[in-house]
Amino acid sequence: MHHYLYAKKENAPWELVATFGSEQQLLAYARWATLESLGEQTGKFEQGSALAGKWKWKHTQQGPPEHDQPDVPHNPAPSML
Repeated sequence: MHHYLYAKKENAPWELVATFGSEQQLLAYARWATLESLGEQTGKFEQGSALAGKWKWKHTQQGPPEHDQPDVPHNPAPSML
């Protein structure tokens, strides 16, 4: 089962930015990528991370429709930067 990380810029639609094999991996990555928390799942994020340039993130086990899945990293890690 995949876990999907979505992010968005302020006043913009959500976009899929990465997928993970477990919720624990996704949450650990989001914690690592957060440089400054500005509220729940909102902040400034590490340059080069899947959240870079975004304002807010969320996660779910439901991905976009099969025909609309962008090519995003799976299990990105800080070592990938």
